Amino acid sequence: MSIIAEERVSDSPYVETITRGRTASDGSPLRPAEICWHMVLRRLNGNTDLLVVGPWTSAGVISYIEGAELLWIKFKLGTFLPHLPTRHLLDRETILPGAAGKSFWLNGSAWQFPDYENADTFVDRLVRAGVLACDPVVDAVLQDHLKDVPSRTVRHRFRHATGLTQSHIRQMKRAQHAQALLQQGVSILDTVDEAGYFDQPHLTRSLKQLIGYTPAQITSLRKAE
Repeated sequence: MSIIAEERVSDSPYVETITRGRTASDGSPLRPAEICWHMVLRRLNGNTDLLVVGPWTSAGVISYIEGAELLWIKFKLGTFLPHLPTRHLLDRETILPGAAGKSFWLNGSAWQFPDYENADTFVDRLVRAGVLACDPVVDAVLQDHLKDVPSRTVRHRFRHATGLTQSHIRQMKRAQHAQALLQQGVSILDTVDEAGYFDQPHLTRSLKQLIGYTPAQITSLRKAE
């Protein structure tokens, strides 16, 4: 295994998960598309960086080298940086400038690097300082609870906070559902039906673009485990 990691659920309403790990060897694996963005702390060869990463609109290859210590803070949909709209983060990694000591610059202020134990406190400080926010419209849309808001306003606020369209997020969640079905041993044809695809070529195109593997490859990987 190239990356050894452990994950925990966050106490913060702004955070999906917090993960720490280390790279046991060099690697260039496929990674799926990702609808959430991350803050990633990377320690390697005596240097420490904090990166703002994603979302990723399609699957791709991620490369890393042995010996890195990593911390991933995965933010919930609707959480965003008001001074840096999420659409500007799409399909890229942005290294935040370092400050004196164990800190970095964000929105004109120096912040101490977080760690696995204090990541929730770190996020809470960002929220109190107005550096991090959450748009309740996004959660209301995802829960289908939003009423009496013009569709144009909804589209604008959704795109501003997530960087993505509602349609893209639905496609990604459907692809993840299809992947889970295939990994559970559901046949490809039954997955087409259960996940709501038009036909097998539609399923194949979606999974190849968003997950990085075709249905047949996902099935083969499951059987090889």
